[in-house]
Amino acid sequence: MELDFIQVTILAVLQGATEFLPISSSGHLILPSLLLAWNDQGLTFDVAVHVGTLFAVLVYFRHDLQRLFFALASSLFLREHSADSKLGWMLLAATIPAGLSGLLFASQVEQYGRSLMLIGVTSIGFGLLLFVSDRFGSQQRSLADMNWKTALLIGFSQVLALIPGTSRSGVTMTAALFCNLDRAAAARFSFLLAIPIITASGLLRGIDLLAAGTESVAWLVLLYAIFVSAVVAYLCIHYFLRLIERIGFLPFVIYRVLLGIALILLAL
Repeated sequence: MELDFIQVTILAVLQGATEFLPISSSGHLILPSLLLAWNDQGLTFDVAVHVGTLFAVLVYFRHDLQRLFFALASSLFLREHSADSKLGWMLLAATIPAGLSGLLFASQVEQYGRSLMLIGVTSIGFGLLLFVSDRFGSQQRSLADMNWKTALLIGFSQVLALIPGTSRSGVTMTAALFCNLDRAAAARFSFLLAIPIITASGLLRGIDLLAAGTESVAWLVLLYAIFVSAVVAYLCIHYFLRLIERIGFLPFVIYRVLLGIALILLAL
């Protein structure tokens, strides 16, 4: 990991800001190496900033997670079912498609998906889909109104996030809006759904890191990166949930389209 302080800060902020906003974290983390010829940040750094964003979402939704955990335990061992246990089981089921796809195809996507043209096209295409879903979805359903069909559709949509530039949060919110969930419910389900995916991704990267072995680890740098990505991610979740019902998704759509156009022009 040959990064200076400014590069570490920028990459940690990028990860924290884009992991939960509908603008693609993987696409943005690829950009510095493609546009500025920075050295690849390496697997160790990737694991660190993912730990930061995971910590942020766990802390932010700690009360929800505690409630869901006990509801799932009651459902499993005591056969006591509730709206919370139903939501918990739906979150687990919705995780399966992306989890299996990640195990099967992540290496292929990593090998062939790192291009400005691809990131530009997916940024525009999925940004426009987000606009259509936000504009034409009825937004009449809350999390309490979710059913298994909706949860699985959102889960299968998450598979598309393997493609750089797509945005995991963006594509799951798009699917949720197409299923007529309101903006707050779409965002909340997407954020909760991120927890098992980020956890699994971090564990797999950690296993790869242990298998590869490291001679030296700059622990202070990694702790700083974890802290920065965690703080930025927490703030993004907090303000996104507060503002999304008022501002909608249009600002993010505009950003994605402008970014995509710029990347395509650079690639030509």
